[in-house]
Amino acid sequence: MGRVSSDSKNTNESSGQKKSGGPNSPDPRDVVDGRDFADILMGSGRMDPESSLPLPGEDPAPVKSPAEASRESIFLDGDPAMSHPDEEVGPLQSDENAEPGKELRDRAEVIGTSARWAAGWSLRFLVVAAAFWVLGRALSGVWTGILPVILAIIVCTVLWPVVRLLRKGHLPNALAVLLTIILFFAVIGGIIAAIAPSVSKQIPQLVDRGAEGIEQIQNWVAGPPLNLQSDQIDNMIDQATNWVQDQTDQITQTAITGVSAITSGAITLFVMLVLIFFFLKDGEKFLPMVRRVAGRRVGWHLTEVLTRCWNTLGGFIRTQAIVSFIDAFFIGLGLVIMGVPLAGPLAIITFFGGFIPIVGAFTAGALAVLVALVANGFTTALIVLGIVLAVQQLEGNVLQPVLQSKAMKMHAVIVLLSVTVGGGLFGIIGAFLAVPVAAMITEVFRYIGDLTDLATGEKHSADIAFATSAGQQTGAQREQAAQRWQDWKKSLTTDDSGEPKPFSRFLAPLLPDDKDGKGGKDDKPSDDSASTQS
Repeated sequence: MGRVSSDSKNTNESSGQKKSGGPNSPDPRDVVDGRDFADILMGSGRMDPESSLPLPGEDPAPVKSPAEASRESIFLDGDPAMSHPDEEVGPLQSDENAEPGKELRDRAEVIGTSARWAAGWSLRFLVVAAAFWVLGRALSGVWTGILPVILAIIVCTVLWPVVRLLRKGHLPNALAVLLTIILFFAVIGGIIAAIAPSVSKQIPQLVDRGAEGIEQIQNWVAGPPLNLQSDQIDNMIDQATNWVQDQTDQITQTAITGVSAITSGAITLFVMLVLIFFFLKDGEKFLPMVRRVAGRRVGWHLTEVLTRCWNTLGGFIRTQAIVSFIDAFFIGLGLVIMGVPLAGPLAIITFFGGFIPIVGAFTAGALAVLVALVANGFTTALIVLGIVLAVQQLEGNVLQPVLQSKAMKMHAVIVLLSVTVGGGLFGIIGAFLAVPVAAMITEVFRYIGDLTDLATGEKHSADIAFATSAGQQTGAQREQAAQRWQDWKKSLTTDDSGEPKPFSRFLAPLLPDDKDGKGGKDDKPSDDSASTQS
């Protein structure tokens, strides 16, 4: 006999015939209807054709003779769970009374079923898109308050190992945090102080060489193959000058906005410093508070997810710092060897640009080539371009696969799309934060996938690397629930000795009357028993 589909099981599970407390009864929380709001709104059942198909390795149902079918029809009559021909397993038999051009099933019914399925999934997609739109609007409204929190968390992932090391040296918690913050900003200030003199000396020289480079470009476009006249060149320069003059009001407004942005940046920096101090000092108390507020079950999930996100974010920042340092070192060394001015500042720009994957490295490399072109000429620019490409190939083919794959496990397409969307929505800050945010979202989906694998029995809890003991307990519970479900399914087809049940005994729990002398009782929990156990 073919297997009963999941919809048939759901129909009989919801019929709620009798109470039972058998040892193989599944957890009532595991027995679900399988329909969501879209199915109910569209007036359709769950479309799950895979549940009625044989699994790989199963033998197809044997084709029964008319005599066998007539003997077993007494168990099928009146049972709505067994009355759907599309839920039968086995090869489709041709009807002797079928004629060419005669419909075996109404075409409108088939098309309507598919249309309801498509409409249901379209409705789900619209709801998800609307939720993301509302979330984006809400974030844009409170972005000023969220930005220092996000930046503080990112900085904390960098400083936390230092704080932990100082704590092991028996320093007080607050003192260890304060010393770490002072050391961090001392390093940043030292780097700026080291490059400031060279920048102030070399920028005027770079401007002069840039003017000479512009004259060389004018001479080049005046010759073959362009052969532009001097009047045409002067006309183009005049048009550019007039355009700049026409934009005076906009430039003034931009300057005013820049002053406002500097003030806002100072406030953001101050708030970020305060948050960094308290995050590093009292961050370990956050997860216990989450468990108390959210409850045990939800708190366990949040503890595991947040810990995974923290580990992923810290791994991304540290590995990206290593990759960016290697890029900056070799590109800066090449600029020094070629005598390109501003080699130190360009190396630092390359380092910070490396934290914006793909886009940052490309922008920093293009800037280095442009400076080499203006200052040292076309030949030096080509050599610098070769150095930049060689270093980026080393990063993309060796460093990124080895280091970043362990930290994020994200495809390059996801990284590129994240940077593009983040930069388009929130500018440079959005491009910088796009990959860490995408990595944390990916970690959430990865955790959901792990729980799904445990629920379906595809994995065991020992096969998953949980970050916390709460995650291990949750995984063990999910695995036990899957085992209870498997035992209950097995109890439908085999008896206590492991022998297959007769056909009549297998269908007895599905019948409304007493066929096997048990008074209609079976091992499946009804709705009443499910609510009682819950």
